[in-house]
Amino acid sequence: MHESPTRRRWRPSPLISGSVALHLGAALATIARPQVWPWALGAVVVDHLAVMAAGLWPRSMLLGPNWTRLPDSVAARGAVAITIDDGPDPEITPRVLSLLDEHDAKATFFCIGERVSHYAELAREIVHRGHAIENHSQRHLHRFSLLGPRAVADEIERAQEIIGTVTGERPLFFRAPAGLRNPFLDPVLTRLDLHLASWTRRGFDTVNGSADVVLGKLTRHLGRGDILLLHDGHAARAASGLPVIFEVLPRLLTAVAEARLTPVTLRAALA
Repeated sequence: MHESPTRRRWRPSPLISGSVALHLGAALATIARPQVWPWALGAVVVDHLAVMAAGLWPRSMLLGPNWTRLPDSVAARGAVAITIDDGPDPEITPRVLSLLDEHDAKATFFCIGERVSHYAELAREIVHRGHAIENHSQRHLHRFSLLGPRAVADEIERAQEIIGTVTGERPLFFRAPAGLRNPFLDPVLTRLDLHLASWTRRGFDTVNGSADVVLGKLTRHLGRGDILLLHDGHAARAASGLPVIFEVLPRLLTAVAEARLTPVTLRAALA
């Protein structure tokens, strides 16, 4: 398995450091002057709302580091990253792999641990064709952002173990389900040497079956360093009845080529 050569050290973001300081200050102020408790409580409530809002903003960096674009040095070479979430799916993923092969493009698949376990051969095929599989949690729980620290760690660690065992490659990136998270996530990712990745833009192809609309959202202001999000799992259906990614992906890859951009995996960008 691939092992990262260095280990990062967790440092709380300014928002988290400020939040801790505010809680301590509110507690001390209430002890010293009990009559100020309504103000102290109000400050704590406002702080909790701010932290919650940061977790509900997928591209936010307020809770910790977050890849919303490729590093500048990689972007300067004309690279973009196409990321594909929620698989592998035995109906959709093989066709997606064929489309990528036809355009000689590499992609990053953020896969669900349970699905990698169920469709191990398909997961190995993704890696065999030169793509990367990264961690998208064990079960893709819609309530992921509401989990406590132990449950967050369990969801990530279980997927990390399964993906590494099945594919022989330990994930280097994590993407939260729907991009939603809480303050417990960043310490877990640091301990596991995982990088959080969201996106530059997404097509909302799990809820919109219009290939034109999805493609338009992905290609508007398309440029160097973009991280683009599509889905091979939970994919919406086009008017043809087929998963909309089948219609979007070839047109997206053509647009990328016409813009003289090169799709790379996130782990290649990290390297």
